[in-house]
Amino acid sequence: MADPKRKDILAVVDAVRTLEGEGMVVRRAFPTARVDMVDPFLLLDEMGPQDYAPGEAKGAPDHPHRGFEAVTYILDGVGEHEDSEGNHGFIGPGDVQWMTAGSGVIHSEMPSRDIRERGGRMHGFQLWVNLAAADKMSTPRYQDLRASTIPVVERDGARVRVIAGEFDGVGGPVTTHSPINYLHVSAAPGADLTVEVPEGHNAFAYVFAGELTLPSQVGDGQMAVFGAGGNRVDMSATSGADEETEVLLLSGRPLSEPVARYGPFVMNTRAEIAEAVEDYRNGRLGVIRR
Repeated sequence: MADPKRKDILAVVDAVRTLEGEGMVVRRAFPTARVDMVDPFLLLDEMGPQDYAPGEAKGAPDHPHRGFEAVTYILDGVGEHEDSEGNHGFIGPGDVQWMTAGSGVIHSEMPSRDIRERGGRMHGFQLWVNLAAADKMSTPRYQDLRASTIPVVERDGARVRVIAGEFDGVGGPVTTHSPINYLHVSAAPGADLTVEVPEGHNAFAYVFAGELTLPSQVGDGQMAVFGAGGNRVDMSATSGADEETEVLLLSGRPLSEPVARYGPFVMNTRAEIAEAVEDYRNGRLGVIRR
């Protein structure tokens, strides 16, 4: 008999390789032909892992955003960011940048100059989180989080980094516009872990190393999308494996609002998209001054 408290899997989806920015190869979990979004999440890209030779590293130079949040999580390497609000900085292994684009910014996300010139390894994730209509034109905001500020919970053979939301009574450092859980789970071979998911949240798990039973098998480069029922995810890392299983487990309360998208703009109506494009073309989102 099915356990009504356990979240069931609706689909297991393979990530799709595609190009972003100036030719950066990513594995895209969604949007794809099979999954458009997991409300309130709009996009998840895995960047790398990629070892670059000198002069090869690619990124996403100056580009606009409006109407959502872009979240960058670095596992290996160093990323450099700049924007039209005058912000500039670096994020390294374990660091997170939670950028609320709101009313709009011009943003640049590149491997550090050292990696671009000398080469090196880059690996990380970009997540897009939708904003409710009432927040889409809010003032842009950054939350730059160092690895040392992100709590780690060790339980049942697993380490859980709590980036946003809560796990086992431990809260993450990010302030979110709507209720969101963002967990990075590293599970030893054979480890079993149960994660509570708030009632009513949409949820997905993206595996980027090893293999999990959820109860379906989900392997490297695959995403499991869970159904609306239940409030618990049970995961078991494959025993006898040579490495830990690495998975991002995210959940969020759906906004249930109309979504209109055009490239880096996400609004509620086509008219708002047209306005965003016009504002960008007329320089109202500013420029990055170097």
